[in-house]
Amino acid sequence: MPLNIVLVEPEIPNNTGNIGRLALGSGSHLHLVKPFGFEISDSRLKRAGLDYWKHLSITYYENIEDFFKINKDKKMAFLSSHGKKNHWDIPFEDELFLIFGKESVGLPKSIIETYSEQLYKIPLYSEHVRSLNLANAVSIVTYEGLSKLNSK
Repeated sequence: MPLNIVLVEPEIPNNTGNIGRLALGSGSHLHLVKPFGFEISDSRLKRAGLDYWKHLSITYYENIEDFFKINKDKKMAFLSSHGKKNHWDIPFEDELFLIFGKESVGLPKSIIETYSEQLYKIPLYSEHVRSLNLANAVSIVTYEGLSKLNSK
């Protein structure tokens, strides 16, 4: 699969369902890091993911430490409004892990500090917007990556 989409402690089932559908449509693998702000059986998640959920390539992790232990040697890019570089500067390659934080607060401060050189943002052109919807942000970055991978 070309990309790995990682959601750290997602809170909104509709976003996660939509991102699941995006992962399937883009040929990406979805990684979900607990704790979640909903039950995985939540009807809103299933409704947003439609009947696609059963076809997803998905991995669940008990916590962020578990995720990093299992994937310690993988190439990663972290997305945050605190990033200094723009998402189009991500060095996309097959199997890259795209890491997104939870809807309310984004990535934990410890991750932002530890991985500051791998931290990217989606630029916003209005001071009235703090961030984009998580599902929209994942879509933007995933398809930017696919575009770059397909043009190589």
